[in-house]
Amino acid sequence: MEKHFVIIGGGQAGAMAAAYLRQKGFDGRLTLICDETVMPYERPPLSKAALLDDDPQLQFILPSDWWQQNKVNIMQQCTVKAIEPQQHRLCLENDTFIDFDKLLITTGACARRFPLLDELGERALTLRHHRNAQTLRPHLQNQERIIVVGAGTIGLEVAASARQSGCEVTVIEAAPVLMGRNTPKPVQEYLLDYHQNRGVKFYFNAQIELAESASDVTLTLQDGQQIKGDRVVYGIGIEPNDQLAQQAGLETHNGIIVNNQCQTSNPNIFAAGDVTLCKNAQGQLVRKETWENANQQADIATSAMLEQPFSQPGAGWFWTDQYDLNLQFVGDIHGEHWIIRGDVSTHKAIWFNVVDNQVKGAITLNQGREIRVLRKLIDSGKVVEIPSITDETVALKSLLK
Repeated sequence: MEKHFVIIGGGQAGAMAAAYLRQKGFDGRLTLICDETVMPYERPPLSKAALLDDDPQLQFILPSDWWQQNKVNIMQQCTVKAIEPQQHRLCLENDTFIDFDKLLITTGACARRFPLLDELGERALTLRHHRNAQTLRPHLQNQERIIVVGAGTIGLEVAASARQSGCEVTVIEAAPVLMGRNTPKPVQEYLLDYHQNRGVKFYFNAQIELAESASDVTLTLQDGQQIKGDRVVYGIGIEPNDQLAQQAGLETHNGIIVNNQCQTSNPNIFAAGDVTLCKNAQGQLVRKETWENANQQADIATSAMLEQPFSQPGAGWFWTDQYDLNLQFVGDIHGEHWIIRGDVSTHKAIWFNVVDNQVKGAITLNQGREIRVLRKLIDSGKVVEIPSITDETVALKSLLK
């Protein structure tokens, strides 16, 4: 009997999982269910190109005709109401059922809400979907005063796009530093200086006590300072869309817990992408909220669903584009001691996290061409000498020999 695999969620992990299943030889029935009105699209451009380009176009993950050519039934504007694991079926919002042999959950995450700011109505925005970028873009084009709440990756990318559009920009951050979760101190200092030199104002250790909307938006901080603007964009983290999994009795903990095969507590149900949690080398449950992880977990999950061999990924990687800066992060970026190759005043440099003469992590500044070599260097565990790392006359690839 022909097998039926179903994917819930049309983001990066879901779309790539459909592609991987067909690439790996699955010729059974394949259905992808999503609530979007458009074909699965790339989300990284939403805080950059989608806000700045003269005529921004959605960048589809797969060509529009791929789905039909590969006999994938994509059900758009469709919501799953419940997963019934024992019956191997899904209940849709219209109370119809879809049977499955194996299920992959790629429901992603939503923007963490800030109820105080949500009271501002349409003057407070988040950025998670294409429709959010479409809403924000005209306000940047009108050069409104933008208040960004949250100095993480998305917040800083929005701040940069807003300044490039000619907006007055203020950033409010509850922590004492920007990008505190994933950036070491020297890079934080560099980025702060770069934004401030372009006119962005920052408030750190700042708690918003009051949000008011009249002719202006006025945010009052805990110390009494008032910040005025026309529009608020906030990015204060994500919340995994794991409600279906919880209701189905799968093991969750602010996300769906999966093993190294992306398998949930039910052997016929898998999960991938931002909705998942898996154990790191130290046995801690972690969520990897990156574009690359969505692709990698889609690859791993589909191999496991097909009972095919797979290899575990190497050093993790992500990137951010702010103004004319491209920063790429690879490996362990939480080290305490960093050394630098190059000069940040030229806006081309690489920071290294070196432990016992082994490169554990690296961050490139407008040096993305070196990422492939750096990943190999980190994964290999080769012993290197510090002078060789910092000497720009020594090619990094020579350290692999």
